[in-house]
Amino acid sequence: MTDSERIPVIIGVGQINDRLEDPDNGLDPLGLMVEALKRAEADAGVTLLTKLDSVAVVDQISFRNLNPLDAKLAEALGATPAVCYQSEAPHGDTPIRLLNEAANRIGAGEIKLAAIAGAEALRTIAGRLAKHATPQKDVFEGVRNEAKREPGYAQQHGLNAPVDVYPLYENAGRAAYGQSLAEAQQESGEIWSRFSQIAAANDGAWIRKPASPDDIITSSEKNRPLAFPYNKLMVANSSVNQGAGFIVASLAEARRLGISDDKLIYVGMGAAAKEASSFLHRDRYDRSVSMETSIRRTLELNQMSGKDFDFVELYSCFPCVPKMARRIIGWPVDKPATVFGGLTFGGGPIANYMSHAVVSMVDKLRQEGTNGFLFANGGFATDNHCIVLSNQPVAAATFPQDFNYQAEADAARETVPDLNKDYVGDGRVETYTVFYGRDGSPKGGVVVARTSSGERTLAHIDVTDAQMVAFLTDGKAEPVGTSGQIVQNGAGQRVWAKT
Repeated sequence: MTDSERIPVIIGVGQINDRLEDPDNGLDPLGLMVEALKRAEADAGVTLLTKLDSVAVVDQISFRNLNPLDAKLAEALGATPAVCYQSEAPHGDTPIRLLNEAANRIGAGEIKLAAIAGAEALRTIAGRLAKHATPQKDVFEGVRNEAKREPGYAQQHGLNAPVDVYPLYENAGRAAYGQSLAEAQQESGEIWSRFSQIAAANDGAWIRKPASPDDIITSSEKNRPLAFPYNKLMVANSSVNQGAGFIVASLAEARRLGISDDKLIYVGMGAAAKEASSFLHRDRYDRSVSMETSIRRTLELNQMSGKDFDFVELYSCFPCVPKMARRIIGWPVDKPATVFGGLTFGGGPIANYMSHAVVSMVDKLRQEGTNGFLFANGGFATDNHCIVLSNQPVAAATFPQDFNYQAEADAARETVPDLNKDYVGDGRVETYTVFYGRDGSPKGGVVVARTSSGERTLAHIDVTDAQMVAFLTDGKAEPVGTSGQIVQNGAGQRVWAKT
């Protein structure tokens, strides 16, 4: 593409950490977004927020009573955009999708100047809940309602939150990669330690203290186990007040505004695909065809390979995600897989992490290297969206583009096993995890098993059976793939028994 009116470039980026001691004085998500975009305007070096013709907002969960925030944000910025919207849900891939959509609208000639922003104030909301004996209903109702839901089949077996589910991918992946438990944990520790080092040098990161691989993988009072094999320092840290935003323009508009060439970061093409919304209706847990499709298609669209990238941001809510992604892109374990610091150390503001990654990638590419790769993931390893950024024009990039590769991912997916919720009998372990209490002792667990006829079913782990817990967690043998039985115990629960 050579028409400068239709070439999308990022011209300004900004982010904020709001770490006031008194949570009552903390900014809400709207305030965080306004501040982030004011910083993005200052970064661009010209007045432009009042000139925006597109404002897109990442949905937030901390102050649900404020939603929708798109029109409120535009008003606060003094903008009257023709395009103004908030994402339909707070998914981790949202910032990259909104970037891709802005690039498409610029490529179609529909807009010239777009802002994308998101924020969470979970530290503020948690502090207020703890401080006020009678919380204000309008402020806190949304947070309380998030926790209300009827327990389904998965929830009855302890699979409630992402921290309960992602270990299923971790343990299945370890077996598929042929790693021992120690080798798999060492890989997690190496990746996460490099995240902590990047965060320590990033003013926008939440935790700025380097951690060694042993610090991360060794359970302790300050790094308690959560769900096997993950400790607290291996999971996303959502207790943050963070906001980030960026401004995208056509190349022609950037030049009309007087943006210097050394500020311009070119947007490459993107690709997206999803898994089934129910994590029990996946074909397998040692890979994700939607992740593979979105990553490989992004590489192909931009005519690049993993070796062409100086920097990457591989989404890092839990170690299994960047582990899967780096094997697809061919990214070595000894190179940082982040430019922001990862969701543990950089901070995990629910759906808006990748906005911070965009900010940091732009900063990085302005200083050194040429190309950067952004991989976003959301839900329960559900949503995937990738895109390329570069400080040079991306020759292969053409907008607008159809970034939806769902049909291709669906065609590559293996047969999804039927779910048998009441099965009793012989089976084999497909994957599993053990849940821990705050004191570090096992409080429950689940085996995802395949029945003798190939169906999928869940079974509880009897954590009073010390031998069973040791078999699943001590690393002396690989539990995935082993045979056993699902039996009824005295309490009427279906539990896993090793044969």
